[in-house]
Amino acid sequence: MAVAARARHFVSIADLDRGGLAHLLERSSALKAARPRREPLLAGRTLAQIFEKPSLRTRLSFDVGMTELGGHCVYLSPQEVGLGRRESVADVARVVSRMVDAVVLRTNAHETIEEFARFASIPVINGLSDLSHPCQGLADILTISEKKGPDLRDVTVAYVGDGNNVLNSLMLAVVLRSARMRVATPAGFEPTPRYRELAERKAREANGSIVFGNDPIAAVRDADVVYTDVWTSMGQEQEYERRRRAFMGYQVNAALLRHAKPDAIVMHDLPAHRGEEITDEVLDGPQSVVFDQAENRLHTQKAILCWLLRGES
Repeated sequence: MAVAARARHFVSIADLDRGGLAHLLERSSALKAARPRREPLLAGRTLAQIFEKPSLRTRLSFDVGMTELGGHCVYLSPQEVGLGRRESVADVARVVSRMVDAVVLRTNAHETIEEFARFASIPVINGLSDLSHPCQGLADILTISEKKGPDLRDVTVAYVGDGNNVLNSLMLAVVLRSARMRVATPAGFEPTPRYRELAERKAREANGSIVFGNDPIAAVRDADVVYTDVWTSMGQEQEYERRRRAFMGYQVNAALLRHAKPDAIVMHDLPAHRGEEITDEVLDGPQSVVFDQAENRLHTQKAILCWLLRGES
């Protein structure tokens, strides 16, 4: 079967322009409001989920989202597929393309998703890779817009922690909405140059701004949003002690939060390592919107599915 390069994919926030991101946010809000009606917009459609890593929010939101839209979801475990080991990525992409309407991949290496997308004739969605988590980034910016208003030009988002895949997607979404972004990571744990340069370019194009540094207090000072993530992600367990020492002083706690605006919201993509990157007091406190943020994964996944499978522009 010939490679179908025309299929629309959702691999990175960087693939979106300002209009594309605005459409997905508007669609997410509309689907969220219409959820009680359970409109079968994707009746008869099937989504496959091929995961190399465990998941709660990604798997559940796509499974429930597809069901609520009238479609069907199939989960394929690492043992069943063995991407690149039991069978080549290209061959899996070709087979899956003939049986389902779209596929979500959650992989160790971003290159696996890029290769899969090259050979797939159906839409491919990045459910997480080592470099990018665009589904999370979309839910994050929806949550910020709900709490701080749709016009984010005067909103400052502070991120404190590891320069990881979550940050890579978050900062692209923030600057595309013309907001201000400040990033504080320990030396040696900054975002990759590729994504740092992307974020700086997108910020210039959208009249947003982004500043990178190593001082958590400077990043959080007078911020409207304070965001953090785990210090040690899946697959980095052997680095735990080194990372724990490096990130001392980067915990989002009540003392750090006092430097933000009084009405600042606190965000975390979950799962959280309570007592490490964030304290219980903050995560469960009145400024936390973490569980609203988690719920929004459902609404934004539904918007992505409609955008890809209904050909919405």
